[in-house]
Amino acid sequence: MTKSAQNGQGGRTVTRADLAEAVYLRVGLARTESAEMVETFLGEVSNALTRGETVKLSSFGSFVVRAKGERVGRNPKTGVEVPIIPRRVMMFKPSNILKARVDGRPLDGVAD
Repeated sequence: MTKSAQNGQGGRTVTRADLAEAVYLRVGLARTESAEMVETFLGEVSNALTRGETVKLSSFGSFVVRAKGERVGRNPKTGVEVPIIPRRVMMFKPSNILKARVDGRPLDGVAD
């Protein structure tokens, strides 16, 4: 894989180029076709989330859009209350299989 950046855990950051390279190496498509496939996939996921839909990838997890209502926050320095406007946020819920893999546990009996 290509260049990488450091994340908060001291590991690699996987980029679009890394994903395209992995498709190129494993599937055997041309590099440009591999990059287009990754872009198409990410575009479809992004579009679905923009529409407020949940994206579930079996054995990986779900991307869910959640609405957060208006609430009162507080400036930590001054203690002054400020309104926080309603917004939509995206959450990722990993599958049990992904959780087990990340934790290094065997996948026996793990349901998705």
